[in-house]
Amino acid sequence: MRVISDAGNLSGKKVLLRVDFNVAIDKAGEIMDDFRIRAALPTIKYLLKNQAKIILMSHFGRPNGKKDGSMSLVSVAQKLSEYLNTKIKKADDCIGVQVEGLVASLNNGEIIFLENLRFCEGEEANDQEFSKKLAALGEIYVNDAFGVSHRAHASIVGIPKFLPSFAGFLLEKEVKILSQVLENPSRPLSVVIGGAKISTKIKLIEEYLKKADNVILGGALANTVLHAKGLAIGKSMFEKEAIAGVEKLEITDNKLHIPVDTIVSEDRTGKGENRIAPVGKISENELILDIGPETEKIFSAVIEESKMVVWNGPMGLFEVNEFAHGTEAMAKSIAQSNAFSIVGGGETTCFIENLGLIDKFSHVSTGGGAMMEFLAGDELPGIDALSNGK
Repeated sequence: MRVISDAGNLSGKKVLLRVDFNVAIDKAGEIMDDFRIRAALPTIKYLLKNQAKIILMSHFGRPNGKKDGSMSLVSVAQKLSEYLNTKIKKADDCIGVQVEGLVASLNNGEIIFLENLRFCEGEEANDQEFSKKLAALGEIYVNDAFGVSHRAHASIVGIPKFLPSFAGFLLEKEVKILSQVLENPSRPLSVVIGGAKISTKIKLIEEYLKKADNVILGGALANTVLHAKGLAIGKSMFEKEAIAGVEKLEITDNKLHIPVDTIVSEDRTGKGENRIAPVGKISENELILDIGPETEKIFSAVIEESKMVVWNGPMGLFEVNEFAHGTEAMAKSIAQSNAFSIVGGGETTCFIENLGLIDKFSHVSTGGGAMMEFLAGDELPGIDALSNGK
């Protein structure tokens, strides 16, 4: 995989740089977590230093191929401008006459930020004509968007067919560190998997029950495992369609760690009466909303003995303070351990940043789904495209 530092003289070259600035924004349009923006700065600064003409591309949200002002990249461009202390030209579209004019007016060391790629249907459809129009804007393509490199979209796999293509420094770093987990992990290796959907993570769980020393399951996905094994989970969230795959998991496997107690309530808002309930002792009107104190102790003991930890997904309904304790306990346990720690996923990353613990982790991945697919051994289309492109 060629990296942008292998591209030679960049002065005056029009560089199409694909980043993943799909950041969390509140109802007022304020950016809540700009970690992904900060993570891409080394590549952008390198291009600026080398006097390239930078054409930034990103997606934001799921506008389904239609323009939606609430998903514009205006505020993201403003935030990036603050970090770089330089003016950024903002386009109203990602292709077309106006964009071509702005690109033509770029001077060396200047930046134009295209509008949300997903405003165009051709992006997610990986339309070849759309890819050609994007490619025509530049002379060199750089992928620094690890977080969407598992998507076969036009700006990820289409453009490399038409331009010399390179990885950015962020993508290079992600691949290097995550490859270590695949090829030469420090042991004991523990993989912590939380969140809501087990269907998207079942392959990873199966893979690491073979490769890892410990697999810890929390969050709503653990409910599906408990339900599949005939344990009462009340009216808790679980995935019916995933039951068949989950039934293959052996909960008596010494490597697999699932909750032994939980925090339950009849009310998801946190305003109702909450109680600690042993697994299997949950009434039909109750919801499992967090792991319990005994589970926290067991999980923390596993982490303490680990030399490498990979974490993706919360342990409970952490958006509600009353049900965030398990996720916070996991974050602190990993942060305070001596293990080489890797965390990924937008929700989890945002949570540890709010706790002030983000610098305590060895590597914070900008990908959630991409990280999980990479660690499951899947080939990511975006990385393949860099190797097999022009």
